[in-house]
Amino acid sequence: MTYDAIIIGAGMSGLAAGIRLAYFEKKVCILERHNRVGGLNSFYEIDGRKYDVGLHAMTNYVPKGTKGAPLMKILKQLRIPYDELGLCPQNSSAVSFPGLSINFDNDFESLKQDIFTKFPEQKENFEKLVEGILLQDETSLESGSTSAKAYVSSFLNDPLLVDMIFCPLMFYGSAKEEDMDLWQFVIMFKSIFMEGFSRPYEGVRKITKLLTKKYKECGGELRLGKGVKELKIEKGKAVGVILDNGDILEAKQVFSSAGYCETMELIPEAPSKKNEAGSLSFVEAIFTLSKEPSARGENRTIVFFNDTEKFHYRKPDTLMDASSGVICVPNNFQFEKNLPEGVVRITCMANSDMWKSLNDEDYQKEKKICEETMLDLLEKHIEFSREDVIASDLFTPKTITRFTSHFNGAVYGAPKKRKDAQSGYENLYLIGTDQGFLGITGALLSGISIANLYGLKN
Repeated sequence: MTYDAIIIGAGMSGLAAGIRLAYFEKKVCILERHNRVGGLNSFYEIDGRKYDVGLHAMTNYVPKGTKGAPLMKILKQLRIPYDELGLCPQNSSAVSFPGLSINFDNDFESLKQDIFTKFPEQKENFEKLVEGILLQDETSLESGSTSAKAYVSSFLNDPLLVDMIFCPLMFYGSAKEEDMDLWQFVIMFKSIFMEGFSRPYEGVRKITKLLTKKYKECGGELRLGKGVKELKIEKGKAVGVILDNGDILEAKQVFSSAGYCETMELIPEAPSKKNEAGSLSFVEAIFTLSKEPSARGENRTIVFFNDTEKFHYRKPDTLMDASSGVICVPNNFQFEKNLPEGVVRITCMANSDMWKSLNDEDYQKEKKICEETMLDLLEKHIEFSREDVIASDLFTPKTITRFTSHFNGAVYGAPKKRKDAQSGYENLYLIGTDQGFLGITGALLSGISIANLYGLKN
């Protein structure tokens, strides 16, 4: 059997690419090693509770009918009505540093006014920065690598404000230590600060169900539990795949969301690219509570915190870096009804190599230690009491590697992105993490853009 396109991975980018190709009557097959779609944005169950993986919030929120917004363009491309997503906006969020917080919501003017109040001498500089950001064409597939830190610092001369701006953007998308590519910074600045956060009441399941349903309605084939062992390459051209069970599938094109380094490992003739893999990973704890956080006075949706004088975003030399992180309170989106239980999530940077080196007994012990540390952080940074915790779970870089196959548990993939999706092999294209568009919205855009550019031109 020969397909027009085989897509490796049923994450957001894979499903989006599949919808675009299948809609135009391409014969498409999505292959997913695991038994559930979603990739980095999926869910699992423990004792009857569903835990989202990856999704804190969707970025790029805009009200229904907003003209020209990235989210609206994506939904149009996928033929999904806005109302079907059921997006509920955030209450408000904060960037919290020692002695100072910047507050923001889905109205960019609120952030601007808070910055002007707390950094009055930076008012004109910040306005010029925003003007510069609006002139950038961040979705161009031809832009190169430019330091975002250098660019922003050419406008702002207060290092604290620079750090406070970068903290949330890095935690939600940077594969580079201590910096970002300018085009990725622009994407994240616009999507988080200028548009904002939202979430469906049902969480990530709502999004993956919609995408899967649409893909199948368009005639696409989805094979779960079917991992790719090897890419078939003939004379420098991708012609198909070999599955873990030995089955061979042929295709005119292959789109891989596995990551660049991971995709190259599927080609026996290709030199290993493991040394180019990302090194930034995370540990995250999810706590189920007996009451909503608002009952203790916590109404913020997301808090990005840093407890040191200088913010650092890098691979720690300990199992977990407790000096900074992200706290998400899913209850504090503007849902029409309350979630069944209170929930708080906290994410910190982690050292994948150290977690991987632990034996089973030490691994479980260190998970417990991390969980206690995270409870301390929650009590420090939000209105929270560990007495309210009735259930918890914690995942580490080992978990991320197991369920995504990303080397080093690198959530955001390799530092070097390939915006043009070229792999170095004819008819083999990259989508998702290592193509470079960020977040759930970015992953959808990645799948759509690359499918349109390469899959629909034939």
